[in-house]
Formats: sequence, structure tokens, C-alpha cells
Amino acid sequence: MIDDTMLEAEEKMEKAVEVAKDNFSGIRTGRAHPGMFNKVVVDYYGAPTPLQQLASFQTPEARTILISPFDKGAMGNIERALRDADLGINPSNDGNIIRCILPQLTEERRKEYIKMARGQAEDAKVAIRNIRRQAKESIEKLVKDGDVGEDEGARAEKDLESTTKKYVDTIDEVLKSKETELLEV
Repeated sequence: MIDDTMLEAEEKMEKAVEVAKDNFSGIRTGRAHPGMFNKVVVDYYGAPTPLQQLASFQTPEARTILISPFDKGAMGNIERALRDADLGINPSNDGNIIRCILPQLTEERRKEYIKMARGQAEDAKVAIRNIRRQAKESIEKLVKDGDVGEDEGARAEKDLESTTKKYVDTIDEVLKSKETELLEV
């Protein structure tokens, strides 16, 4: 019983860390990478479709990314979605590919991105703490109902605290590396 609760809590915490890493990949750094476009959704024949499913990406230079749509008829919609995505890029279309040149990040913009990353990290920590609270309530209920002993319940809560700390520390490490990446000129 307790093992199931602990396993479920740990799996959920792992997912919270993965979501945080995914969100961090969407925050732009000084280099071009396809992960920047994970959240871009294109209106493709009336259906909202992720850009990753409509095109391939190439990065010939550090600040340039080439987007090659699989369907040339979707060029205009892809270009419009890129402009509306608030990525700070101005795509140019030559009929075959869309070229996106990333401008240099200003100090002010870097600080905004760091603030955004910290907010996302805090959201991930809150999610982890909520998972801990739910698991703790479940363990307390098992002890109260007499399904497990108090010593076993106390041990499980202690394990839950150490697991929670491990995942919160992981979020802090990921945030620290993202901040370092953002401050890199």
C-alpha cells in the first residue's frame, strides 16, 4: 500500500521535472534550436497543429534557423504563427524555406527570460509539493485506518520528504544551468 503511494508520488514528481525541462527549452537563449518552436501552433487547414509536425528544422549558424515546411501551401500560415508566437523573430520566406534570424539578446531581455524561468521553476516546485501533500494525506489515511503501523507510516513520510527534496533540488539545478545559459554572451 505505502509502496504504491510512494511509487506513484515519485512518478508524478519525475513528470513535473520533465515538464519544467520542456518549458525551459522553450525559453530562448542566444543560440537557435528547434526546441524554441515547441509551443508554436499553426492553423493548418482549420486545425491547430504543432509546427514540429509541419516542417523540418536546420541550424546552419548559431543565430539562424531554417524551417522547411513539408507542405508549401502552409508557408503563409507558418509565417503568421511565427510572428504571433512572441519569440522576438521576424521570419522571411523565399518560397521554399522560412529563414529566421535571431537578434542578439539585450541585457534587459535576458533578465526577463531569467525571471520567466524562475517563475516556471517555482510552478514546478509547487507541483512537486502538491504531490507530496497528496501522498502524505494518503499515508496518514492508511495509518488512521489501521492498514499500516505508525512506525511504517512515519518511515514512509520521512522517505517522502527526502524524495521531495531530491526533486526540488533537481529543479534548482536545471534552473541554475538555464540561468547560466541565458547569461552567456
